[in-house]
Amino acid sequence: MLTNFLLLITFSFSLLAYEIQQTPINFGEERIKLTKEYIKNHYALDVKDIKIVPKIVLVHYTAIEGFEKSLARFTQETLPNDRPEIANASALNVSTHFMVERDGTIHQLMPLDFMARHVIGLNFNSIGIENVGGEGYVQDLTVEQLLANIFIVKYLKKKFPSIEYVVGHHEYRCFENTELWLEKDDGYRTKKYDPGENFMRDLRANITAFKAAPCD
Repeated sequence: MLTNFLLLITFSFSLLAYEIQQTPINFGEERIKLTKEYIKNHYALDVKDIKIVPKIVLVHYTAIEGFEKSLARFTQETLPNDRPEIANASALNVSTHFMVERDGTIHQLMPLDFMARHVIGLNFNSIGIENVGGEGYVQDLTVEQLLANIFIVKYLKKKFPSIEYVVGHHEYRCFENTELWLEKDDGYRTKKYDPGENFMRDLRANITAFKAAPCD
């Protein structure tokens, strides 16, 4: 991976080259209904819509190497049968706002002010970025993905001044004792490794004015 100094130079010249491709997943009445139910059951909030005020950008990897296979995991509105670790919590399928291919191509999958199911406890106040890769828990995300994530984070900060934090999925439990944590089920937790400490270190070295996860 390039040094932080070189990454800053590369990013400064490539900033204008990024185009966010619109690649919408299915987000119709059924998914909205299931999202409202999720909010009520897990956050004890009775909402009229599923709009959020984002305060966190939460970074993931898909744990799948290919873009098409990664995208397919998010497309349908209900959760596939092979996710027993989260199936009891809701029939709502997982979703994310952005997906970044290994060459840095950026896809927006859903409205940025809609709640996505991508992290326990923090869905109602976060925007998710999924990076293709990480199969077998290997920290193999690319420099091109890092540059794309830098762009997305800066783009989101301009669009949503409310955003304060940029954190990795593996850091989500650091918020459990904060006002941003909303999960009411103390038994609903999963172990996460994405996107890894190295990627988050390099991402944070290239952004400013954001807080890291409030870990001890």
